[in-house]
Amino acid sequence: MDFSQFSGFLAFLFVFTTGFWLLLFLLTFVVPYWITGTIIENFQLKAAAKKGKK
Repeated sequence: MDFSQFSGFLAFLFVFTTGFWLLLFLLTFVVPYWITGTIIENFQLKAAAKKGKK
């Protein structure tokens, strides 16, 4: 294995592990935060609509 193959292998490992950690971060923090925010916003909109009808 010469240096060009080794550097290509290191570049592949870097891209693969970066993608893996990004996916893990998105699935554990960003998606639940987004879903929770959407639910809270929907509750607030429904409460505002009820107050508007009264």
